[in-house]
Formats: sequence, structure tokens, C-alpha cells
Amino acid sequence: MIQLHYYPSTASMIPHLLLQEIGVPFELVLVDRAADAHKGTDYLRLNPNGLLPALTDGDLVLYETAAICLHLCDMHPGAAWAPAPGTSERAHFYKWLMWLTNTLQSTLIAYFYPERWVREGNADGASQVKAQAQAKVGALLDQIDAELARHGGPWFMGEAFTALDPYVFTLCRWTRHFSSRPARSLPHLGPYLQRVLERPATQRVMTSEGLSAPFV
Repeated sequence: MIQLHYYPSTASMIPHLLLQEIGVPFELVLVDRAADAHKGTDYLRLNPNGLLPALTDGDLVLYETAAICLHLCDMHPGAAWAPAPGTSERAHFYKWLMWLTNTLQSTLIAYFYPERWVREGNADGASQVKAQAQAKVGALLDQIDAELARHGGPWFMGEAFTALDPYVFTLCRWTRHFSSRPARSLPHLGPYLQRVLERPATQRVMTSEGLSAPFV
């Protein structure tokens, strides 16, 4: 059986949402990040980077969130969690998936962990990194909002719900405590996030991860 090694409200929520949407049996395995279990010997055997999530399925051990999502799409092609290979839609799916993980997510990480990018004890430098990252995240959220406005569909790629939607939802959710312009405040992005939140699969994830409002 598939096992998803997770911690609530982290990037592991992305494949958790996708697995709930797909509807296949899987087991959640809590990795207690608050107790540094993600840096322990057992977990490092799964992901030597000490990051969440990791997915196991028999002999398969997979980490990197985007790779896990692509694997799940490939394992369930009939459900159309990604556009058909070889199409222009698939090419744009790849583009946005890489943008989400390499651009938006990495900028959010700089916002939440600015001390990683400066010398130890450099509080002023960390504060500057945090402020710059928040400003950049704001511009990236505008880009998502503009894409939703461009096609006018209910989901990120238009009419079809794809593996991109759990990704967009989770990363935008991380801005819910921003002091200014959280994702939910944008005119197209806000209603979109509410639509994702209202999906039964999303509600199951919120319950199983023990999360409470505000959800976005």
C-alpha cells in the first residue's frame, strides 16, 4: 500500500490532497517535525535531505513533491489529473508545476526561513530577506490571479481539476497569516481557493491533518 510520510500543513499536503482526490487506498505516516523526526536516522533513509514529504509504495521510495505528483498522475492516467502527454496543455502543465515548486515555493521558503540565507545571528539581514520575499510572493500571487482571470475557468488550468490545483491551494494557504495581501484577498484567487476548499477531498484532508480555521 502507498504510504505518505507527512506533517500537517507542510508540502506533504499537496500529495495528500491528490491522493484523496484519486481515491486509492493509502496510509498516512506522521513524521513529527516538531520533535525533529524528519532529521532522524529512520526518516533520512527515505529522504536524505530531511524534508517532507516522502512516498513509499512497496520497494519504491520517492521524495520531491513535484515528482510524487507526477508519479501519481502517471499511475492513474484515466483520471486525467494531468493533460495528455504530447499536447500543448501538458507542456503548460509542466511549466506551471515547475514554476510552483521552483519559483513560488522557494520564495515562500525564503519568507518563512530567512535565517537560512544570512550569516548566523544576522537578524537585520534575515529581516530584509523576509521583507523582500514577501514582496516577491505578492507579485507571484498576482501572476496566478492573472492566469485565472485569463481563462475564466473554475480551476487553475481551466475547466479540468488537475494535480496543479492541490499545489496552488497549499502554497497559497501558506500566505493566510500575511500582514498584507494574503492570497485569499485577490479577486480571482480568493474565490478559486474557496472552491478548492469546498471539495470533499479537501475537507477530508483538513480533518485528517487536524487543521482549523483559517483554512486559506
